[in-house]
Amino acid sequence: MTAQETKLLMVCGKIASGKSTLLTHLVRDHSAVLLSEDHWNATLFPGEMKTLEDYVKYSARVRQALGPHIVDLLQQGVSVALDFPANTVQNRKWLKSLFGAAGVAHELHYLSVPDEVCKERLWVRNEVGEHQFSVSKAQFDQFTKYFQPPTPDEGFNLILHDFQTV
Repeated sequence: MTAQETKLLMVCGKIASGKSTLLTHLVRDHSAVLLSEDHWNATLFPGEMKTLEDYVKYSARVRQALGPHIVDLLQQGVSVALDFPANTVQNRKWLKSLFGAAGVAHELHYLSVPDEVCKERLWVRNEVGEHQFSVSKAQFDQFTKYFQPPTPDEGFNLILHDFQTV
């Protein structure tokens, strides 16, 4: 067995676009450790995530706390898969700082999925009730208006997962 290259694996996509599902495959394929923002937010701030402003505040705290740990893991040769949305230029700058500081390779997986498909998946996810957070239509719309697809000039090793109807 040959050693795999240490990588930071990241995802970009709207709510319910399939980011977490894709990451389960990437974790297996790259023998990576998974860190999930939703898990940390739900565990550390139960019942406190009610608005977009709450999300921004608490997610910033989680990023600040985990950033050095993520860099340490990468520097020790442990690939890391981040279930943290890379959905804005600002979020992607933080992610870039991690693999830059660690000096490792990276992949940014962009799931390009239409809003209608994401909403259908979201309603199913809300009904099943297994996700840490239930998201309303209004919240989906509010978060989506801030979504910024990655562009080539940002300098990521970008892998596009374009939605295909079956």
